[in-house]
Amino acid sequence: MIGFRLFPEQASTIAPQVDALLFFLIGLSLFFSLLIAGLIVVFMVRYRRRPGGDHVPDIHGSLALEGLWTAIPFVLAMTVFFWGASIFATMQRPPDNALEVHVVGKQWMWKLQHMEGRREINELHVPVGRAVKLLMTSEDVIHSFYVPEFRVKQDAVPGRYSSIWFEATKPGTYHLFCAEYCGTLHSGMIGRIVAMEPAAFEAWLGGRQAGANVPIEVDGEGIFRAQGCGTCHRADGSGQGPALQGVFGKTVTLASGQTLVADEGYLRESILDPNAQIVAGYTSVMPTFQGLLSEEDVMRLIAYVKSLKAGEGGS
Repeated sequence: MIGFRLFPEQASTIAPQVDALLFFLIGLSLFFSLLIAGLIVVFMVRYRRRPGGDHVPDIHGSLALEGLWTAIPFVLAMTVFFWGASIFATMQRPPDNALEVHVVGKQWMWKLQHMEGRREINELHVPVGRAVKLLMTSEDVIHSFYVPEFRVKQDAVPGRYSSIWFEATKPGTYHLFCAEYCGTLHSGMIGRIVAMEPAAFEAWLGGRQAGANVPIEVDGEGIFRAQGCGTCHRADGSGQGPALQGVFGKTVTLASGQTLVADEGYLRESILDPNAQIVAGYTSVMPTFQGLLSEEDVMRLIAYVKSLKAGEGGS
């Protein structure tokens, strides 16, 4: 029993908030379970059948009592709802200065790449005291990125992007699991999160790693040029496709008249299924790159597009 823990260690900023809500729900459930069980016993004893007591008096009820036991559960339910919604909203909105890491789930491993180019498999190094945003997808089936000590879990779904963020509060090594059954070796899809002091993390990030210290947007630019994307997507807007400078995060008007925000999901769909959302003023001439680019290549290409700022030249 030495070192036995009923709950995983709290090692992120969100972990205490999640645990507080959990303990409140457990306490609430125990309180009402004991209250109801106790009242059942009391009523069984107090109102048990006695000799000559077959007549049951009429009960006319109490409006005040009815209102009370309706109002109390309502208040408790709304408390739980808004408390949970607040935590959920916090977990869905990463800070603006969050480090971004690209994650691809694959049977049966996690492939990760930092924006600076450093790549990892089944291991993620992060700095303590700095928010880290994970942009995730899957190459095959649904996986789920789960770090118990951080109290975060998010599915990685094929064909779409999902994201999650956390901020480690303690240096250490923490478990990484896939929490969604993904095949025969699902139990072996494990890894670790290594939380490091900021100085140690910067030293690790800048360390030499053969062929993997190129920033991810530079890799993306190489793919952009190799696939001939600049032929149509010219910076001056004279190509057959729209200019990409400053497009990320911008509201785009489609040929159908609808508008949407050009986020990672939109860019991914435009690469793999270009006919799905055609920009107003352009025709369907772009070929699909489905099957030609891996999920990692698509992420690198998107990182390059995100790095293009409005007013910049180049392809």
